Amino acid sequence: MVLPFAALPTPDGSQPHGAIRMALAAVRKHLGMEVAYVSEFVDGRSVFREVDAPGLEALIKAGDSRSLDEVYCRHILAGHLPELIADTADYPLAASMPITRAVPIGAHVSVPLRLPDGRAYGMFCCLSPHANRSLNQRDLQVMRAFAEMAAHQIGREVEAEEAASQARAEIARVIEQDLFTIAYQPIFSFAPFRVMGFEALSRFSPQPYRSPDLWFDQAARAGCGVDLELAAIRKAVGAFGALPDGVFLSVNAAPGTIASGELGQALRGVPMDRLVIEVTEHAAVQDYGRLGAELAAIRRLGARIAVDDAGTGYAGLQHILQLQPDIIKFDRAITRALDQDLARRAMVSALRHFARDTGCQIVAEGVETQPELSALMALGVNKGQGYLIGRPMDLAGAQALLVPKRIAA
Repeated sequence: MVLPFAALPTPDGSQPHGAIRMALAAVRKHLGMEVAYVSEFVDGRSVFREVDAPGLEALIKAGDSRSLDEVYCRHILAGHLPELIADTADYPLAASMPITRAVPIGAHVSVPLRLPDGRAYGMFCCLSPHANRSLNQRDLQVMRAFAEMAAHQIGREVEAEEAASQARAEIARVIEQDLFTIAYQPIFSFAPFRVMGFEALSRFSPQPYRSPDLWFDQAARAGCGVDLELAAIRKAVGAFGALPDGVFLSVNAAPGTIASGELGQALRGVPMDRLVIEVTEHAAVQDYGRLGAELAAIRRLGARIAVDDAGTGYAGLQHILQLQPDIIKFDRAITRALDQDLARRAMVSALRHFARDTGCQIVAEGVETQPELSALMALGVNKGQGYLIGRPMDLAGAQALLVPKRIAA
């Protein structure tokens, strides 16, 4: 049997979904047919997204397509052809179509795949070069059951992709229309008490309000996290011209942003010896080799590397050992109620000893009460940030904070 389908490149490079492939194989065997596939309607074509055709892989595969004018799909959707055709010779419309002879198609069972909103996505189809008059309504019901399961899975994926598309459009609008600002939170040395630098933090204006972490998480899930982080970094480093020498600026970058190789472009003209790159991470790093190489290049230019949120999530000991940071910033979850929690104090003490032995610095995040600050200083931690000692502020506020205060006579 010859099936001369026109092979085209897979439009989206997608890989077959295992559950749908298994469903196709099961229904094809049940019906005793040679070919089963799931198609999608794309720009006037029926694109085969998943295919089960043992021994015919060179002739029909995922990514192949046919014009909708050539195939049965539109006629089935319009009711001009039935979903179950035991013998195409019984239906003049099917018998007259060139594809019936060219493939050839003797028996054909095809059920529309409809998304939850009622849209026709494509077809769940089986065909054979031979007529099969044993096919009956019970077989059609089986086909419909499998098609319903496939449509459910496809519907979830389509909804996810549509949500991601909307998110990408929203993120693009935020970047293009500059709908965010940068706040600067001071980082202090406790002994003596003075401002060492600032962490640049993004603030987004679109309503309804969402916290910055939700914006960056949304961007990452939609595949444009690198774009949003680079836009934030470009805006943040513009503050260097307003900050005096000796004051550093810390910017946040996820491993994907660093590994993209695009960070260097965003940092052109920046005084790298006053820059700290905080490596944020809320998912496992997939390629420490690539990340390490990019960080090494940044270090050679004079910047320092910090691990953010140490002690929580994925920013654990393995992460720290792999990155060998210059600064370890432990998370506010460790700072919170430090004065009342022996386990937290033990963790801070361990991190401090690790930092001392490896030659890096420790910075505490989330310092919000005087007892927390006192506990940190008692444990030998002498750098930190938090609402107790300095809230995020605009650039003018950051400049004012650095002006020595005069004492009235």
